[in-house]
Amino acid sequence: MSKDRTGDKSAKDTHYANLRRAHRDAKRERGEIPTPKEDRRRKAPADWKAPQLAPEQVLLYGLHTVRAALSNPARQIIRLSVTQNAAARLELGELSDLPFPVETVSPQDLDKILGPDAIHQGVMLETRALPTRRLDALRDCPLILVLDQVTDPHNVGAIMRSAVAFDAGALITTMRHSPTESGVLAKSASGALEMIPYIQISNLADTIEELHRLGFQTIGLDSEGPEPLEGTFSSEKIALVLGSEGKGLRQKTRSIVTALARLDMPGAIKSLNVSNAAAIAMYAARQHLKR
Repeated sequence: MSKDRTGDKSAKDTHYANLRRAHRDAKRERGEIPTPKEDRRRKAPADWKAPQLAPEQVLLYGLHTVRAALSNPARQIIRLSVTQNAAARLELGELSDLPFPVETVSPQDLDKILGPDAIHQGVMLETRALPTRRLDALRDCPLILVLDQVTDPHNVGAIMRSAVAFDAGALITTMRHSPTESGVLAKSASGALEMIPYIQISNLADTIEELHRLGFQTIGLDSEGPEPLEGTFSSEKIALVLGSEGKGLRQKTRSIVTALARLDMPGAIKSLNVSNAAAIAMYAARQHLKR
């Protein structure tokens, strides 16, 4: 007589479903995945609106980003909103002893402010924007990076992270058609925003001329550049200039840099994401500067 195992199978399925649900709920509690709203099917994502911020107000989120901001003495902190789990992971100690206001919140509270797609990991820091830096402060930097209207904050954040890794002195970009300091930029930079000056200027051509006066060789990366990048370096102070994906460097920028250079790639694909190109170019520049 055969045994009916339907009940056993059902119980096992329920057990594993409960484990998966518990694991998912734990990740939501830590803020690692978005928390779905109860009325998710009745409301479109467009119902969420970003909060209105003051001109110098910035909302940072994510464990790496907030940890770096808290460690930056130049960062003026307004308020920390954090779950109990995230506070423990940040090792903040007694919250009442911190020198700024702290609010204990739930992941859902942060979802309402930051939106359902923000991976906040249970922490949000309300701050003032970092103080601006002047170009003449870069006089002694051997390597800096200049972006010509790179608009995607994820790309700029990734470039910023690579710039810190290669010890670049600053990341310079235009005020228009470039991301301002924001939670998305900071999260993509994974803490690097606190480690490198992010200088936004009004006129890129004037800035490149100023870099020339400070002794920098400015090299614009262009897929049609006349020489490979590694054969173009001729100075002990290098400013690498990269344009947006698709459009590349603007004509005015191309005409004013010291030299144009290309990244030679032997494979079938001849173009790279701007953040990847920036990392390769900085590596080549560092190899030159070591000589």
